[in-house]
Amino acid sequence: MRILLWLTVVLLFLAACEDGEKKAAVALLNQAERQFESKDYQAALNSIDSLRHLYPTAIEERKRALRLKQEISLRQAQDDLALTDSALQIAIATYEYQRELVERKKAELCVTKEELDRLNQARTKRDSLQVRFDVQCAKIRYIHKKQKEDM
Repeated sequence: MRILLWLTVVLLFLAACEDGEKKAAVALLNQAERQFESKDYQAALNSIDSLRHLYPTAIEERKRALRLKQEISLRQAQDDLALTDSALQIAIATYEYQRELVERKKAELCVTKEELDRLNQARTKRDSLQVRFDVQCAKIRYIHKKQKEDM
């Protein structure tokens, strides 16, 4: 009889702990969603990491957190893509200006080393931003693909 009583107490305790753990996981996930909505992406990612470490048995909340993490990664990549695109447009215009200047000066046989250096720097910056732009585009395509697979 005592064993049955102890077993009942232990089971009730475990059930109470599991229910409390689920509530805490839901609260942490809701916090991450609010942080995401307010564009505090790093805090949202930190909350998701905390949820994953503190509540390993909260399976449904972890699944929702994974979808939210994908959405955060997508939004960060989109934001970075917009900034990179703006910087790339400026770099392209700067490079074209420098290139035309150097071509004109070459035709006049009076181009300077500094002008050639500025042209090379402009080309390097343009190419670097183009690579960053292409990487962000690929990242966005990949996240969209993963989101479709997870549906």
